[in-house]
Amino acid sequence: MIKKSDFRVSWWLSNRHFQTLWGPLFRRQSFPSLTCERLELSDGDFIDLVWTTRKCGPIVVVLHGLEGSYKSHYIPGIFRAIHNNGWRAVLMHFRGCSGVQNRLLRTYHSGETGDLETVIRQIKFREPNVPVAALGYSIGGNMLLKWLGETGTGNPLCASVAVSPTFDLSCTARELEQGFSRLYQWHLLKRLVRKIRHKSKTMEYPFDIKKVNKLSTFRSFDDYVTAPLYGFSGVDDYYSHSSCGQYLRNVSVPTLILHARDDPFSTDQVIPGINQLSSSTTLELCSHGGHVGFVQGAFSRRVSYWLEERIPEYFSSYLDKQTI
Repeated sequence: MIKKSDFRVSWWLSNRHFQTLWGPLFRRQSFPSLTCERLELSDGDFIDLVWTTRKCGPIVVVLHGLEGSYKSHYIPGIFRAIHNNGWRAVLMHFRGCSGVQNRLLRTYHSGETGDLETVIRQIKFREPNVPVAALGYSIGGNMLLKWLGETGTGNPLCASVAVSPTFDLSCTARELEQGFSRLYQWHLLKRLVRKIRHKSKTMEYPFDIKKVNKLSTFRSFDDYVTAPLYGFSGVDDYYSHSSCGQYLRNVSVPTLILHARDDPFSTDQVIPGINQLSSSTTLELCSHGGHVGFVQGAFSRRVSYWLEERIPEYFSSYLDKQTI
């Protein structure tokens, strides 16, 4: 199903880049009480998890975006909203994103779903009778939707939400080479390259580190670094296998996708049509909202964050009705 969202943007917040940058630049918030856990993996690496402190209740697994962490501007607010609804939140840091360098050359990429599978299965093994939902932002949303499609009817979640997912990675890379959006590309690439340089001091990569410093677009980075590091034949092979759009027909878990038509990481052409969605998936489209933005508020008054209302509202239909 495709439906028009009830999100309404104020005139002074209607610019898509303002929506995208408001949170990172202007939002100041305190973190709720958190506990940390390190999950050891069978390949010798680890994943760092961050939990809210509630001891019982349904669980929402949260996936951050590219180079995000528990410090990302959208995490404290949604953690607080989840906690206030009587549920538990756990953020799964992608490898190398918790502030501690992971042990292997590999870290994560947009289509990497194995670590998500491991975390969800581990949680269900520990608490088999507790309902578990998942929430993914940006490439975290891409990972989540891809995994939901890969697992089909065998997926253990009771519900999921994806916010501003990258439906088509090739399109996203192309859009981030245009106009003001190049700022996002520059910022994120800078962080990715810095991590590789740091890790190269103790590990040997299968490519020339000096050339990595000269890469200026996501497409060139993914062709030179991501594709060979993860066994793809090239950037097009990586993008075609890792984009979530092709997996949406196979999603069986009740799923809400929240997406803005003015997302600077996307275009209207790659937004899925009704024939690309499964019967359990709802695509809620907003005219405005930017990328992981959706900020509301009257001019000169305190703004509000619509995602922190809409996401719990959706989850409540599936988490609150289940007995533990």
